[in-house]
Amino acid sequence: MNIFVAKLSDQTTSEDLNQLFAEYGEVTSAKVIMDRETGQSKRFGFVEMPNDDEAKKAIKELDQAEYDSRRIVVKEARPKEERPRSNYGGGGGGGGGYRGGY
Repeated sequence: MNIFVAKLSDQTTSEDLNQLFAEYGEVTSAKVIMDRETGQSKRFGFVEMPNDDEAKKAIKELDQAEYDSRRIVVKEARPKEERPRSNYGGGGGGGGGYRGGY
């Protein structure tokens, strides 16, 4: 199961996440997401646990728990939604068009 972890301290590392979740069972991966430009933590990450029962227990016990002086949010990760490419963030309908007249 893929687990989403948010509201992390900017000091929390991927290894910290791995150790935290390993208390509940096997962890196949743990990653804190970093900003490409600044190298700073984006303060969220993902943990992969192969055993769903262990993962659900970790989610139940760690959601809203205090970790690294922060109250973290832990929930099952949803698959990334496929979003159509947009033209500079605008959705907008067609631009009116010719309506006749004169």
